[in-house]
Amino acid sequence: MYRDRAVASVVPAHDEEQHISTVIKTTPDFVDHIIVVDDASTDRTAEVAEGMDDPRVILIRHETNRGVGGAILSGHRMVLELDADMAVVMAGDAQMDPAYLPDLLDPIVEGRADFTKGNRFYSVDSFQGMPRLRIFGNIVLSFLTKLASGYWHMVDPQNGYTAIARPTIERLPLDRISEGYQFENDLLIHLNVLSARLLDVPIPARYGEEVSSIRLRRLIPTLLSLLFRGFWRRIFWKYVLWSFSPVALFLFAGLLLTAWGVGFGIWVIVQTLGIPEASTGTVILSVVPFIIGIQFLIFFLVLDIRESPGGTP
Repeated sequence: MYRDRAVASVVPAHDEEQHISTVIKTTPDFVDHIIVVDDASTDRTAEVAEGMDDPRVILIRHETNRGVGGAILSGHRMVLELDADMAVVMAGDAQMDPAYLPDLLDPIVEGRADFTKGNRFYSVDSFQGMPRLRIFGNIVLSFLTKLASGYWHMVDPQNGYTAIARPTIERLPLDRISEGYQFENDLLIHLNVLSARLLDVPIPARYGEEVSSIRLRRLIPTLLSLLFRGFWRRIFWKYVLWSFSPVALFLFAGLLLTAWGVGFGIWVIVQTLGIPEASTGTVILSVVPFIIGIQFLIFFLVLDIRESPGGTP
């Protein structure tokens, strides 16, 4: 128990024979359940977990590999079957320092957040040693995830060190969340639709000898597609179906006017190549809708940022 709350640790593991024992041994005593999800490992991950002689360990075995997201979702379903009040995700490669578990759990216990997430980029030294291309990629991905999810105050969207309250898990459509490496991004979109309060928690990165199996050339198109579809799903559910908020009106009107301004402007340029000159009225029909459309899109961003459901530090 942690501050009179039952805690479950969800440990997604695929071929983590070398690290899973460390994860279990270093899990604090206040964690009531350690849910190890063996995601169709080809090594002895499951056997090592079972042989740890820790009564808190609950083993779930996937017959086929479902990805880190699928493993976490299986763990969250088990959380709902147990008496846990909160769940925290601890990677099977021992990257996540258990010393920071209270930092993730306290905001939930105190009612300041529904979902907490680690943030590796909380200081000016956080990017030291990271290649410039990767820094640029992180910046672009963070912005796109903020735009899609609506959590504009979030800094490190791909950080998997998270904690979540049981009532929030109960509200999530677990069967509709992506199970691959884009799980974190899709989860954030679903959380925002539910207006779940998210809080970033500064936690330094801890890297070991593990080797990433992510294939960026395959992941990036899939992730961009998910973010695009997720953005429109969030807008529809949050600002159209449930409230028909002015936020949606500014977005749709802004896109329509901007598209008209650009399209009509291109048509005018093509029609006036050479001797003919466009009249002042014709130019106005292109420029004014474009300017108003841009202003409406800015209004949308401002209102969407204000609607971002952040937790209280």
